[in-house]
Amino acid sequence: MSVTVTPTKPVLPQPGSAPISVAELDQVDRALIDASASGPVLFFYTTAITWLLAATVFGFISSMKMHSPEFLGGWSFLTYGRIWPAYIDTLTYGWACPAGMGTLIWLMVRLCRVSLRKPALLVFGGIFWNIGVTVGVVNILLGVNSGHALLEFPSSASAILFIAYSLIAIWGVAVFENRRPGPVYVSLWYLVGALFWFPWLYGAANLMLTVLHVRGVMQSIVVAWFGANFIGLWMGAIGLASVYYFIPKVTGRPVASYYLASIGFWSFALFYPWLGGAHLAGSPVPVWMPTMGIAASIMSVVTLATVFVNFAMTMRGSYNMIYHSPTIRFTFYGAVAFIVTGLVNMIGSFRSVDRLTHFTEFGAGELHLGVYAFFSMAMFGAIYYIAPRLVGCEWLSATMIRLHFWASAYGIGLLICMMLFGGLAHGSAMDNTGQPFESVIEMGQPYMRGQTVAWIVLIIGHAFFTINFLLMILRFGKPAGQPTLFAPMEGEPH
Repeated sequence: MSVTVTPTKPVLPQPGSAPISVAELDQVDRALIDASASGPVLFFYTTAITWLLAATVFGFISSMKMHSPEFLGGWSFLTYGRIWPAYIDTLTYGWACPAGMGTLIWLMVRLCRVSLRKPALLVFGGIFWNIGVTVGVVNILLGVNSGHALLEFPSSASAILFIAYSLIAIWGVAVFENRRPGPVYVSLWYLVGALFWFPWLYGAANLMLTVLHVRGVMQSIVVAWFGANFIGLWMGAIGLASVYYFIPKVTGRPVASYYLASIGFWSFALFYPWLGGAHLAGSPVPVWMPTMGIAASIMSVVTLATVFVNFAMTMRGSYNMIYHSPTIRFTFYGAVAFIVTGLVNMIGSFRSVDRLTHFTEFGAGELHLGVYAFFSMAMFGAIYYIAPRLVGCEWLSATMIRLHFWASAYGIGLLICMMLFGGLAHGSAMDNTGQPFESVIEMGQPYMRGQTVAWIVLIIGHAFFTINFLLMILRFGKPAGQPTLFAPMEGEPH
């Protein structure tokens, strides 16, 4: 879906009028910055939501095939071996990456306090990105697949994605270099890190696999390293930047402790790049690799603890905002999911647990915890805050926002529980050598059907989100300046 949006122009003071306050000047300044960023950010959000719908369809089909293999059985490009990687790559590269890039662009110009120049460069990068994702997904459905998790795209699509992101990264570095004098906020630390981390991860992984053609166990090492860092380091950085910005912004309270934030950031940058080694347990690799991964998973508790304490202290006295603000409700859910994701990953990395869950749905549950429960919910919260400021009108229906939240929260919660507990049950059953494998498969069917139910709930949530977004883009929403809240409250989010 492609739309043209004309943002509302800020009203400037007329000659001879009374002087305006500093707060009013800041409001005009923010409006000018938002107007400059509206085109690229809305382009990324619109394409991201389009890919989210495609990912939802692919996810539902792949879930159905786990317990009803004959479902759409006459279509070769919809076999499970093709539809599952198409779903994962559509979810991550089609929805999550553009949503994260749109949020990154808006946060960069807001926090650097500069208007966006040369928006065509970003739109051009976004067009290239979507071309790359389209080429990659079509090739997967046609059976062209590298076989490497999260790196299934052919080299032609990977090259397009790398070039597209490079344009965005170059722009981001230029904006940071030309920011206005002043403090560098916590969110900027993570955003600048994200600008460098993705090209390093994606470029190095593709260089090793498609140019240098590493063989054997080295492929497994590269794939494990990239997968863990793509979700944990890059998505984690943008997700945390969003949480660190919107919780203080909407509640009107500053970040509780910059000292804790600094510890959290540097421990995040130090320990998270090592997490991939934990997925190599039991592989024919040097024993120090999985050991380092397990140790890094345990040490990541430092990041989890500092982030949790900082968010809890910042929200103190403002928890009632969860009942009023859509942004806070989605963002808070994402912040809690970040903590849960880290704890589940740490527990899952232990050799005694990994021995049971290594070849089960447990890994898919960990992936959905990071990509959806944490990152996607944080991005939903960001979109609910940012989009009205770019379009010039508010969301039409608080009821649709509420339905989107509950459907997403319960849907992804059920999906993850079915994957995690189903993986544990499967692993325990397979560990019983006296149990026939047919009975193991039969035992897992209720969990597979539970996943399908979860997908039906998610379809409902994504439908309400898309309809509400489309109506706002078409200016059927409420007048600007009247935030769409779940319930009235004294004062309004900034």
